[in-house]
Amino acid sequence: MSNEEIRDIADLITANVMCCTKEILTSEEAARYMGISKSHLYKLTMRQEIPHYKPTGKMVYFRRDELEQWLQQHRINTVEEAQHKAELHCRKGGVL
Repeated sequence: MSNEEIRDIADLITANVMCCTKEILTSEEAARYMGISKSHLYKLTMRQEIPHYKPTGKMVYFRRDELEQWLQQHRINTVEEAQHKAELHCRKGGVL
């Protein structure tokens, strides 16, 4: 392995560690952290569907904890949870 390849790997590891420990992320870091493309993240910010900050009106920043909360908003129930919920609903006579 060449020195250049070792440096590239070290830079990648450093970037990943920083992304997971930084409180405030750039668009590129946020997209990588969430596993989505930068263009998809851009669309989410333009539609104001994801919390973000624009302190200078140009650069967009994200709080890592807010991204985690946003990612966890739309949880899908397991089949078992849905069945349990349906059983409870039926026991109550179908009334919510």
